[in-house]
Amino acid sequence: MNPLTLSNQLCFPFYAISKEIIKRYRPFLAPLNLTYPQYLVMLVLWEKDVVTLKSIGERLQLDSGTLTPLVNKLIHTGYIEKTRNPDDERQLVIRLTESGRQLELKAKDIPAKINEVLGLSAEEYNVYKKMLDELAFKLNLQDDEHC
Repeated sequence: MNPLTLSNQLCFPFYAISKEIIKRYRPFLAPLNLTYPQYLVMLVLWEKDVVTLKSIGERLQLDSGTLTPLVNKLIHTGYIEKTRNPDDERQLVIRLTESGRQLELKAKDIPAKINEVLGLSAEEYNVYKKMLDELAFKLNLQDDEHC
């Protein structure tokens, strides 16, 4: 087995699948005026309405240089607003606007639609999700050990 053959790389299927899944989201997100990364930010805010910019970055594993333009676009579209934390002026607080709350209702069917597109049974979905969560956990542990 040649370790430098593309078909022997574990990373390539992840790369290809990631691109394809994001492509499958586009038709569902476009009517909402969202890109996939913006959708991820909104998912975080739909879980908890008021969060710091830093905590969004940590949750999505995005640095501020990547996250700030996403947040600014969402502010421009009227889905979120940012303010300073009155208890700590260094912290930026992000919260949903009424429009952002209403968007959640429009987006609620997207996960089911994506699952239909992927054609996974509930059992397959759970198996893949568990395996990917375990791999993500291992990779995060590995990063912590090497820092």
